This record gives sequence, structure tokens and C-alpha cells, in this order.
Amino acid sequence: MAKPSHATWGGRFSAGPAELMLQFSESVSFDRRLAPFDVAGSKAHSAMLAHVGLITAKERDAIHAGLDAILADIEAGKFTWETKLEDVHMNIEQALTKRVPAAAKLHTARSRNDQIATDMRLFFKHACAVLAEKILGAERALLAAAEASRDVLIPGYTHLQRAQPVFLAHHLFAWLEMLDRDRARFAAVAAHANWCPLGSGAIAGTTLPIDREFTAKALGFVDAKGRPQVTQNSMDTVADRDLFIEFASACALFGVHASRIAEDLILWSSSEFKFVELPDAFCTGSSLMPQKKNPDSCELLRGKSARLQGNLHTLLTLAKGLPLTYNRDLQEDKPPVFDSFDQTAICADVLAGTLGGMEVIRERCAAAVADPALLATDLADYLVLKGVAFRDAHHAVGAVVRLAEQKGVALNRLSTVDVHGVHPAFEADWADVFDLKRALAKREGTGMPGPKQVARQFARWRKALA
Repeated sequence: MAKPSHATWGGRFSAGPAELMLQFSESVSFDRRLAPFDVAGSKAHSAMLAHVGLITAKERDAIHAGLDAILADIEAGKFTWETKLEDVHMNIEQALTKRVPAAAKLHTARSRNDQIATDMRLFFKHACAVLAEKILGAERALLAAAEASRDVLIPGYTHLQRAQPVFLAHHLFAWLEMLDRDRARFAAVAAHANWCPLGSGAIAGTTLPIDREFTAKALGFVDAKGRPQVTQNSMDTVADRDLFIEFASACALFGVHASRIAEDLILWSSSEFKFVELPDAFCTGSSLMPQKKNPDSCELLRGKSARLQGNLHTLLTLAKGLPLTYNRDLQEDKPPVFDSFDQTAICADVLAGTLGGMEVIRERCAAAVADPALLATDLADYLVLKGVAFRDAHHAVGAVVRLAEQKGVALNRLSTVDVHGVHPAFEADWADVFDLKRALAKREGTGMPGPKQVARQFARWRKALA
């Protein structure tokens, strides 16, 4: 009888792998975090094997007890991971076989290909739920910040130039829209993950009489009505990495949104703006300049965004040239996914903490939004209501702005004679336009920053984030 050179696949080989090759090819250093999912998959698989008569109920129970004991050791930090056993699957299986002889039957009708696919789908369902909850925390912090400053007006910006007045809450609600889409994306990824791969084998399933639907139900791969959902093509099941890319993409896009929010906060907290004061707990000082208070949490959110995008690019590049089905390259799919999960989780928590401790400097916001130039477009609309074509009105107001600059006065300080000389449609009431309450009250279309619309959005977000 041939002596195996490797405990899991050595029958074909006359010698084991070189030590360097073991170091090069191992994945247990990072995939051992999948242990809870691997144990769950093995328990469902062994239950199915007993269900179809491939192992006995007694063997199933012994396997389950052994798996529970191993998972307890892992969670207690008492389990010894062996690099020579390559991955999380073989480490657990070998430890189980030493305790439970029947464990030699556990891998019946199963490959590490469909095993890892199952582990990862369980991981994605878990990870998406965790991240959705953390993003929800950031959304709630945003809503609280909006509630605390619901009457504050600020300039809205385009090209980083003052554009038009908006309620600060309207700006914060724009961030909420971004984060809520992120949360929805993670829900979509979780739904895509909710299909059971077990039974696909290495590439072509198995000749043994397994019950894939039984396993799917046992692992919670079911639709809203409790019906089992199993993958439909064994080759695609073990080769597909769409979920990895979708998950990393959702993380990367959240990172982009967090980065854009962070950039606004960095600007707003600068001396030049000073619309907000960021919490000390999420800022640091300078080793040289004692007066400095640096917005480090926000700057790191920008930096983490690049890291999340890099993880996505890694996965896209990894998968782009691979033939069907499984190739060992795909072992490298997990580090970027795990890193994206870890970094997205902490970024969401830091964003929530930063927003939760933010203080709005009302007087600075009021001074900035008092700039009458913010209502230049309203002045053009005034002319439109007088029957002037918008392009002509736009040109006329541009000329009025230029005249104010030439005279060195604020836009609303020009005389009626001055503006009437630019366009005859300007009448004595032209300066009434420069009233912020009037300006905001006229912006009551859906999605606009008028008081009634903002109140409607408060009600909507309170309900959505309850």
C-alpha cells in the first residue's frame, strides 16, 4: 500500500512539497478566520450525508460533537494551526479525524472547491449584515447632526465656489443618500450570496446520491418563502468570483463616499471656513506646532478609500484572464476581501464617531450664507417672471454682478437706477430677492432645500433609520 506524501492529497505523489513551497502556497494564515463558516458547512454536509444514508446517524453526531469542540478551541485560542496542512479546511478536518474516526468520511461527495465557495458565501452574508449595521450607525449620527442644526443655512458649492444657499440639513441629507445606497448595495450582495454551492464538487458534482436542497436549507440558503436556493452550474459555482468583486466594489464605493464626506469636513473645519468644529477624540495635534488640531480621522478616511479601491482592482485583475474552472490563483482572492471588510467596518465606525461629535459653528455659517451673490440666480428668476427669456436674464444679472464689483459694493447695495440701466425689467422691488427666507421658501419642489421639503426629508429619514 502506497504511503501518502501529504495527508490530504498525497496518494498521487512520491514525495511531499518542499518547505519553501509550503510557505509559498499556504493560506491558513488568512483563511482561518473562516473557521466558523467552515464548521457550519461541515455540519450541514455531514447531516446531509446521514440524511441520504452515506453515513450513520451515530457517525453524524460524533462528527458534529467533534466539530463543536474544535470550534470552541479555536474561539478560545487553543487550536494549533499547521501551515503544512495548507488551509482552514484541512486543519479542521485533520484535527477532527484525530478525535473522531468517522471524520474520514466527512469529505465524501465534497471538494475543497465547493467547500470554500460555501464558506465564502456564508462569510459574505455575515459581512454584509455587519457592514450594513455599521453604515446605519453612521447614518443615524448624520440624522442626529441634522436635527441639532436644522435651522442653519450655509452656502452650497460648485467648483468649490459659493453657489446657492441651502439648509445645512439638506447638505447632510445628501450624505445620507450616499450612505443609504451603500447599505442597499450590501443587501444586494448578500442576496447574490444566498445560493448554496455545496454539491458542485471540484467541477462536475458527484455520482453519489446527495441532496443539495437539504444542505441549502440547513445552512440558511433559502428564499423569502423558505425554499432552498442552490447554484445551477457546477463549473460556474467553483470558478465564479463575481461576489468577491461585487463585495469589494460595494466597499470601495462606500470608501469613495466616506472620502467625499471627509473632504467636506476637512474644508468646513479649516480656519478659512470654520463651519464646524471636529471632536478632539478624532483629531490629533502636531509634534512641532502646538496650535494645530489636525482632522486625522477625515484624512485617513480619504486614504482608506484608496486602499479599498486597490483591493477591488486586485480582484478584477486576478479574475480577468483565468480559464474555467478553478485555478490556484484564486487563493489570492481572500486577502483583499478580508481587508476590505475590516477597513470598511472601522471606517464606518470612525465616520459615525466623527459626525457624532461634530459641533456646528452657527455664526460662521450665518456670515457665509449672508453673501448676497448666492441669490444671483434668484435675481435671474425674478426677470424670468417679468417675461424676460432666461438667457437674456442670465446675461443681465451677470452685468449687474460686474457693475457691483466695479463699484466695490455688495450686489444688493446697488441702486434701482443702476440695475434698471442694465435692464428695464428691473423694478423697485428687485432687491426683495435678497431675502434668504423668501429664497428658501420658493424652493419647495421635490428634492429641493425649501423648509417644507426639508421637513419632509426629516420625517422620511426618521422612519427609514428607526
